[in-house]
Amino acid sequence: MAKPWATFGVDLHLEPSGPGVRRGLTDALREAVRSGRLAPGTRLPSSRSLAADLGIARNTVADAYADLVAEGWLTARQGSGTRVAEGAVPQPPQRPAPARRAPGRPAHSLLPGVPDLASFPRAEWLKAARRALAAAPNDVLGYGDPRGRAELRTALAGYLARARGVRTDPDRIVVCNGFARGLKLLAEVLHARGLRTLAVESYGLDAHWDLVHRTGLATEPLPHDEHGPRVDALGEGGAVLLNPTHQFPLGGALPPGRRAAVVEWARRTGGLILEDDYDGEFRYDRQPVGALQDLDPDHVVYLGTASKSLAPGLRLGWMVLPESLVPEVLDHGGARSVGVLDQLTLAEFLTSGAYDRHVRAARLRYRRRRDALVTALAARAPHVHVTGIAAGLHAVLRLPPGTEQAVVQAAAWQNLAVTGLAHYRHPHTTTSPVDALVVGYGTPSDHTWPTTLEALCRALP
Repeated sequence: MAKPWATFGVDLHLEPSGPGVRRGLTDALREAVRSGRLAPGTRLPSSRSLAADLGIARNTVADAYADLVAEGWLTARQGSGTRVAEGAVPQPPQRPAPARRAPGRPAHSLLPGVPDLASFPRAEWLKAARRALAAAPNDVLGYGDPRGRAELRTALAGYLARARGVRTDPDRIVVCNGFARGLKLLAEVLHARGLRTLAVESYGLDAHWDLVHRTGLATEPLPHDEHGPRVDALGEGGAVLLNPTHQFPLGGALPPGRRAAVVEWARRTGGLILEDDYDGEFRYDRQPVGALQDLDPDHVVYLGTASKSLAPGLRLGWMVLPESLVPEVLDHGGARSVGVLDQLTLAEFLTSGAYDRHVRAARLRYRRRRDALVTALAARAPHVHVTGIAAGLHAVLRLPPGTEQAVVQAAAWQNLAVTGLAHYRHPHTTTSPVDALVVGYGTPSDHTWPTTLEALCRALP
């Protein structure tokens, strides 16, 4: 049998609660109006009908209605019954049309520039953080040295000398908030010195070029051949940004003759070389290539980072500067934006040997991935030539002419994110373009690597 108020289209679903029946009913009705369950103008059942349905006294319902009329939630008129007052509930703001949903993230990624984040040594890092914080004196929490904590600079000086052949002392190291911050500081210093152009390689990262441009410097790409950048094209004086140990993205090392030539250029002209050693720890089929800085510490700025060896999210980088450059860099900011606890943790991580152990394990893992990539391509796509694989975390897959964009699109259809070599080409370079993919085999986690490699093979022509 229909409820007595069903003819009004009302179903209240009230659940009176509280210390008294009248108060509980009043609160329940008020909340029904406030939440929009009872819209303005809705006619409520009579006090007799609602009382019968709830099993309470009619006077209790009438008193609750009267309370809400007095508060302005309801109106009561002779012959019209009790209704929800107009304006009792604020109208919700008009919502804009929903934006078109962006496509989901690819299931697989071979984008270069990121290590396997799942392999970050969380337990060892946490141990190092606890030891560092427990041993730290109170003054480490102050503003400190703009070059960075002495503990980290001392640890870096020892490690870089041992592992990368860098000649320095802690006073010439400035800790920075990642490589990009270091590059920005150096570009500002060069601009303040009167420099207006920074020479760069024909292939690199547009994010770095844009950063340099924002400081007021233009970037001028060097000609490029099969041996790397043509350093003989450098002008008289100025500065150049190079990846001499492992060029990104092409993957080669600057030959010994050109290493000597660019250092001789710097000495003869008073020029400055900015050496980006972003992944120098990872080499496989060759002897380690030492830092260019070792040839002339007074004309080379060495820039390193933990972004590839540990994780980019740490935002920990460092510059090894010629002594004459230290005051100018500090005047432009130095290490003031780098968290002191992270600096102390990295220092402990280095001095305890945990960093070396982590790098050795990572080097073995990435070498296995590189070998699996080369083997799979030899079997599935023998016409694709793989280069730049002696070191680092990425490889260059040379493609048939005119096929790069088609392969990138085919990879997207496989739900795989991958980048073509054209993406890294300087807009003003005269170097002839080459069709290729830049494959970051360090990016996937161990458990996703096999399916990611399979998706790549399906996308190749």
